Amino acid sequence: MSKRTIQKYMRPIRRKRLSGQTWKTLLRNHAAEIWACDFLQVPDLFFRPLFAFFIIELQSRKVIHVNVTRSPSDPWVAQQLREATPYGHAPNYLIRDNDRKFGPEFARVATTSRIKVLRTPYRTPQANAICERFLGSVRRECLDHFLIFQEKQLYRLLKAYVVYFNQARPHQGLGQRIPDPSIPSTPLPNPPNQVSAIPVLGGLHHNYRRAA
Repeated sequence: MSKRTIQKYMRPIRRKRLSGQTWKTLLRNHAAEIWACDFLQVPDLFFRPLFAFFIIELQSRKVIHVNVTRSPSDPWVAQQLREATPYGHAPNYLIRDNDRKFGPEFARVATTSRIKVLRTPYRTPQANAICERFLGSVRRECLDHFLIFQEKQLYRLLKAYVVYFNQARPHQGLGQRIPDPSIPSTPLPNPPNQVSAIPVLGGLHHNYRRAA
């Protein structure tokens, strides 16, 4: 049977499959109930690998948890999930890839917290697109501008960037809103026109606020 014959009869089947709910539609409808997690490998000044682990909420784009280690393991990743879900505060679904770092203990913690783990298919980073896009932002807006010497330094940099990302950086996917805006203070009767620039990461970025 020729390739053209197969393509002739496969086209109607493909159209029929695409008529249902797509993965993008599922994420949009249930974004409030879904978190996503992933690792980012960062080499230090001596080309030794460091691993940063992130958990992000899909609806708000808020980074829920971040930590750094040199030797990621199943117990370590399971502990990160425990710390990110205190007092039963957990999503219904958690997207992860097929990395071997997610082992039986991680699965047990997810089951105990009543989290259904959604594994992405192989070689499909678009299935975890929001988390992948965040990792790209971390590299471009933070890590590409620093020399990393040790684990604690990387952790401090990422914590500072996450605070900026959550509380000061507007997002196009949210209509230029901020994932976790700070509580607005009581407006002044005659608000001044001056704006103060608060440096972030040594002046790499700035958080602009109206002067009191």
